[in-house]
Amino acid sequence: MDLVPALREPLHQPLKSVLGPATAKVMAEHLGLHTVGDLLHHYPRRYEERGQLTHLADLPMDEHVTVVAQVADARLHTFASAKAPRGKGQRLEVTITDGSGRLTLVFFGNGVHKPHKDLLPGTRAMFAGKVSVFNRRLQLAHPAYELLRGDAEETVESWAGALIPLYPATAKLESWKLAKAIQTVLPAAEEAVDPLPESLRAGRGLLSLPEALLKIHRPHTQADVAAARARLKWDEAFVLQVALARRRHAETQLPAVPRRPRPDGLLTAFDDRLPFTLTEGQRKVSREIFDDLATEHPMHRLLQGEVGSGKTMVALRAMLAVVDAGGQAAMLAPTEVLAQQHHRSVVEMMGELAEGGMLGGSEHATKVVLLTGSMGTAARRRAMLDLATGEAGIVIGTHALIEDKVQFHDLGLVVVDEQHRFGVEQRDALRGKGKQPPHLLVMTATPIPRTVAMTVFGDLETSVLDQLPAGRSPIASHVVPAADKPHFLARAWERVREEVENGHQAYVVCPRIGDEDETPKKKGGPAGDEGDKRPPLAVLDVADQLAKGPLSGLRVEVLHGRMPPDDKDAVMRRYAAGETDVLVATTVIEVGVNVPNATAVVIMDADRFGVSQLHQLRGRVGRGSAPGLCLLVSETPEAGAARQRLNAVAATLDGFELSRIDLEQRREGDVLGQAQSGARTSLKVLAVIEDEEIIAEARAEATTVVAADPELTALPGLRTALDALLDEEREQYLEKG
Repeated sequence: MDLVPALREPLHQPLKSVLGPATAKVMAEHLGLHTVGDLLHHYPRRYEERGQLTHLADLPMDEHVTVVAQVADARLHTFASAKAPRGKGQRLEVTITDGSGRLTLVFFGNGVHKPHKDLLPGTRAMFAGKVSVFNRRLQLAHPAYELLRGDAEETVESWAGALIPLYPATAKLESWKLAKAIQTVLPAAEEAVDPLPESLRAGRGLLSLPEALLKIHRPHTQADVAAARARLKWDEAFVLQVALARRRHAETQLPAVPRRPRPDGLLTAFDDRLPFTLTEGQRKVSREIFDDLATEHPMHRLLQGEVGSGKTMVALRAMLAVVDAGGQAAMLAPTEVLAQQHHRSVVEMMGELAEGGMLGGSEHATKVVLLTGSMGTAARRRAMLDLATGEAGIVIGTHALIEDKVQFHDLGLVVVDEQHRFGVEQRDALRGKGKQPPHLLVMTATPIPRTVAMTVFGDLETSVLDQLPAGRSPIASHVVPAADKPHFLARAWERVREEVENGHQAYVVCPRIGDEDETPKKKGGPAGDEGDKRPPLAVLDVADQLAKGPLSGLRVEVLHGRMPPDDKDAVMRRYAAGETDVLVATTVIEVGVNVPNATAVVIMDADRFGVSQLHQLRGRVGRGSAPGLCLLVSETPEAGAARQRLNAVAATLDGFELSRIDLEQRREGDVLGQAQSGARTSLKVLAVIEDEEIIAEARAEATTVVAADPELTALPGLRTALDALLDEEREQYLEKG
């Protein structure tokens, strides 16, 4: 099998041996390209057609652009300046046009001689530079350029193809220099080993990999580009899905203890005391979970649910089933506030069933313990003893649960709340606590489009809760344009007072705490701060202003992540008990905080939050019988992208719809990146939203291939591609999945 390494050699060659050290260094530092293979997979962003020009009318400000245009005129001006006091300073102004608009190019000083000679009226060229404004007109200062003339052999050769590829470039490396470098290494594409099984490729009529690489870099027609992209999308989708399918396959080989609830045990006793009936969705998802728990392989399930769809209830019933079967269940929360909240609500829901070993406890009862980093030593020691002896069937905590010192008697199920805030390593460490791998249930209230779930959480089976329990109330959402219409903001505070007068409570959310030492100015300012934009509003300032101003006379309290844990808990308890009217908080209330009497949430500087975060924050109200109100306060201009985003949130309560909007506005890389512990996304041509069909088909194909040949012994090309995808970081991510 020595053939394969020999075949792979050309693509593994370092760029410095092919292009020279200077160019290779820029490519490595600015574009992350190190080998011939990396460069061949650096695809054009778009293509210029000879004769069909980039619209100069649509140039974006402050961006690095490449345009193809014709010189309309060139004028050399002389002027006096500090450097050239006798009027010997020279400035060359060149006007270029493409039919849609005109653009000025400027060259100064000694830099004017060559362009003055080259850029004669009528000359066509490619220009690259950063778009800036001078005297209210767009211009490129000292752009790099490449003449397009039909005389020199090489130019004719490289531009004879009707389509000119334009590459994602940087100021240090223009698009055409990349194009020339790619022309140099293109012959190596012939040696590319194809990762797709021949039957799959032929069955779907896809190009071979060498052909696809040639056509994406040197297409003759738009059809060439389409065929190449279709093929390369399949590579990306299929190789990623094979990695995930192998992960799932490996899981099915692991042993686990089947956990079946006793017919008249804790779960039955709990169901009997429920004051309401479960929704059809909750029953269906519970059945899927119970079926998984009964098998001899670890369950790996992702439970997605809209804000308030009753995920905690489903998770609690799964935990009770495991306790019934003699095991223990652990629930992991991302913050102390949330761990305490879960502990409180679980104990409330279970009543005497949570009083195992205590007077008045039911015969089926178990103990429910809380374990967080800030607990006192005695309480902590008691909780750890209860876990080690098996006295406690259920433990709820933060990552304090993962510490080496924490020992379980028999850990059967791990429930992870809000997976996207939880590192893979942490999930893995908790799993290692069982005698055999425990079952795993991951919950998220951030709805994830199906394709992203297949791509990011492809190693988990997915259950979706999309029905809201009876009695949940509608939430009205409005954008409050504080800069354009200050009276709207005044009205917002009146609305908060009205809610409180009607016996309800409100949240006010701010992006920042405000106790930071703000004397040394941080470079670049706070997150999301550009230039001289004011810093984001802070909890402490806003609470103070509200208590003295529009909300004076109301009971206003603050809550943020830097408060001591006991203080946080006390604030939440007072708020839950109705002793506080308005809670001014950071996003610590974003997940899981449940106060049915809270009916209004005002989100300050709402444009500083992400779409799914706003949806989560809005989900804190409308949890009782009274309707909810969400006010998104922002000073952003009406026409801006930030305002459009807020309008989208105000327009729909459907989290899945919002997650699509969110994904379309961000790049896929961010979505994949956050789940793949920061690994850079491998997706270059595959778009997670648009290519839903390809991803679903690739998943099915990958599952079939891996079932037949888990080690991929018959597919050396696929193994090679997999090794390239799974650099060490990813390998770890998938290992720990």
